[in-house]
Amino acid sequence: MAVRIIWTNTAVNQRRKILNYWNKRNKSKTYSRKLVLEITQRINFLINNPEIYIKTNFPDVRTSTLGHYNIFYKTTPTELIVIAFWDNRRNPKVLSKILKK
Repeated sequence: MAVRIIWTNTAVNQRRKILNYWNKRNKSKTYSRKLVLEITQRINFLINNPEIYIKTNFPDVRTSTLGHYNIFYKTTPTELIVIAFWDNRRNPKVLSKILKK
């Protein structure tokens, strides 16, 4: 059965801001493209191995570390839902509010 990948608006906005930051900082899209490839590869891995990564203190939420970033996600039998794409250098209190929703 195919698993559908769903990115929440929050996760999409976080990823977009991170990619835009690197585009401006480096004056190039090279690193952003590399990061997008790594994210895609990790998401594809998660589809086949959803329970391999760490459970969080939030119900049904797991997290996968990807360098300075974490992908917070939930799974159902037919979906992988990306809740947040988090830069670990940010204030964790903000993340806590996002995951409580």
